[in-house]
Amino acid sequence: MLTPILVMSGIGTIAAIGLGIAGKIFYVDEDPRIKHVLDLLPGANCGGCGFAGCSACAEALVEGSAPASICVVGGAETAGEIAGYLGLGDVNIEPQMATPDCKGGSRAIKKYTYSGFDDCRAAMQYYRGPIECDHGCIGLGTCVKACKFGAIEMGHEGLPVFDPDRCVGCGECVRACPKGIISVISEKTKILHWNQYTECLAPCRQKCPAQINIPKYIKFIREGKYTEALLTIKERNPLPLVCGRVCPEPCALACRRSIEDEPVAINYLKRFVADWEMEQGTRLPIPISPSTGYRVAIVGGGPAGLTAAYFLRRLGHEVEIFELKPKLGGMLRYGIPEYRLPKKILDWEIQGILDLGVKVTTTVEFGKDFTLELLKAEGFQSVILAVGAWSEHQLKIEGDHLEGVYSGINFLEQFHGDSLPPVGKRVVVIGGGNTAMDAARSSLRLGSEKVTIVYRRSRDEMPANPAEIVAAEEENIEFAFLSAPNRILGDSGKVTSLEVLAMKLGESDKDGRRRPVVIEGSERIIECDTIIQAIGQFPDLKFNHGPMKLELPETRWHTIDAEETTLQTDIPDIFTAGDCFTGPGLAVEAIAAGRYVARSVHYHMTEGEIPPIYDQQKDFIYGSLHESILGVHSTPKIHESVICLEDRLGTFLEVEGTINEQDALNESKRCLDCGVYCYSEDPPELQQVSQVGIAEIKVSQN
Repeated sequence: MLTPILVMSGIGTIAAIGLGIAGKIFYVDEDPRIKHVLDLLPGANCGGCGFAGCSACAEALVEGSAPASICVVGGAETAGEIAGYLGLGDVNIEPQMATPDCKGGSRAIKKYTYSGFDDCRAAMQYYRGPIECDHGCIGLGTCVKACKFGAIEMGHEGLPVFDPDRCVGCGECVRACPKGIISVISEKTKILHWNQYTECLAPCRQKCPAQINIPKYIKFIREGKYTEALLTIKERNPLPLVCGRVCPEPCALACRRSIEDEPVAINYLKRFVADWEMEQGTRLPIPISPSTGYRVAIVGGGPAGLTAAYFLRRLGHEVEIFELKPKLGGMLRYGIPEYRLPKKILDWEIQGILDLGVKVTTTVEFGKDFTLELLKAEGFQSVILAVGAWSEHQLKIEGDHLEGVYSGINFLEQFHGDSLPPVGKRVVVIGGGNTAMDAARSSLRLGSEKVTIVYRRSRDEMPANPAEIVAAEEENIEFAFLSAPNRILGDSGKVTSLEVLAMKLGESDKDGRRRPVVIEGSERIIECDTIIQAIGQFPDLKFNHGPMKLELPETRWHTIDAEETTLQTDIPDIFTAGDCFTGPGLAVEAIAAGRYVARSVHYHMTEGEIPPIYDQQKDFIYGSLHESILGVHSTPKIHESVICLEDRLGTFLEVEGTINEQDALNESKRCLDCGVYCYSEDPPELQQVSQVGIAEIKVSQN
């Protein structure tokens, strides 16, 4: 018994001596800073930093191989404490959040019944999952199990619902999702991102020039979450009050519901939630990134320039707008009449952009009052030209010099002067676009007894917003289709009539529109004392030709020539956007261009090059257009209230009103909440209403 004890004691002694020697040889003096930094970290060991745990992260921070903002859980406060301790100066980081942007789950068409492991990754091993939706959520909740902060739960639709107050942006759900439909994004990411063909985009989103997440904000309205709805819109469009009134709704043309029913009244819903904010009297807070120190000058304060300023400011840059007119707004202010867009509403919306810290200098002309060299001398690293399209095409026919002949934009602009433009009792407006409609309807409100619109093509070819054409017809404006002006007749230097020629439509031109052809001997006279020409616009680029000319290349359409994928001109620090690049277009298209050019300018200044947008979505995504939709029960579309005809004429009161809250909630329920391939059926309450109506019809027939 004694022998084993002595043996074990000897072994223990030898081991102790060996460990002592090894400790002397391999002793590592641990950096005390690691322990201190580790104490500053939250200890979640979530892996969101990319390291195995907080200890490894602390070592990397002390070594300098990781930035102070590496910890996604601790956020800005932890980053600041670490930076202060390690002597790294101030650190500003932008919060990030995991976001799913896809439909699927129980609403996607099933390929087969899956009865394997309750895990999305396992289900994906069998023929890429059990649903017919490449972009759709499988719905087994693997992301819920992966989240260590309880920020995700499965909603009643079989889709994950994220809690923004709990999400720390660690990315565990992203790594757990086998479909790649969850991403960790920041506000900056949202601004810089552009739609791609690989994304889960409803048809309305694919058609919206501003790329607003339409189903998302409509769903928020349906849930009574108006703040979230408006902030979703303002992720892509800073002018929802404007667009809610003047946008022709290209998104509604692609609404899936229109296959079986009327499209959702998307614009009415946007206007409702935008008016809701204004009526509250307080503005929703808009997040702004930390200051970058870069400065951008924007020449032109129309929709493109205002939008570029909004997004560049949100990206942390200093922005100043230089505007020729006394007030900002461009064509929104000086080209759209009060009865369509009240200027107090435009002022309120513009002020919201300026309140972010955007500076403004008005009544200054580029190339005359200030130059590119002066802007650079004042410290602006980039310049955006967004000067609009203020020059107008002229007919150049006999009599165009007579008193009583106006150009469309000049006529509308006079409403902002000291006196209203004089018009006679009989007015002829030449043209078929929105400017022509605005000039005609404004003439009626000034007291004209008869207004005629002369257009050389048919009604179907008119480029004006269809709603504006209908409104003009309701106001008893006459249309002379397939008529072209030939000469203006006058007496004592004043207009007395317009001679027009009858036209017929011939072969299609390169734009696909049938070319009007004159019918010989078809002259006729339209008596009038005022003629307003509204036959097209183009940019005024005299700053490119004066003594301080920039020598930027121009296109044959008299627009600024720039790289289409970046909007960068031949002068690397000068960019362009809006009508001065594309020619006259929709306000929502100018808004989209403003965000697009902001992206390019941001990357140009901060990274020195502009990364391309791969697989950029421009046309409809293959497979997203359906021939029929199941589960749609016909329900009436909400229509906005309009003031009666008697109240319209003689005043410039806003014609269209905003729908009320109950109508907004009802209309939001008509949205099918589409993804690329899948969609929701009508909610039960709409189906019940429709079925009652069908039953009543059957009873009456019997």
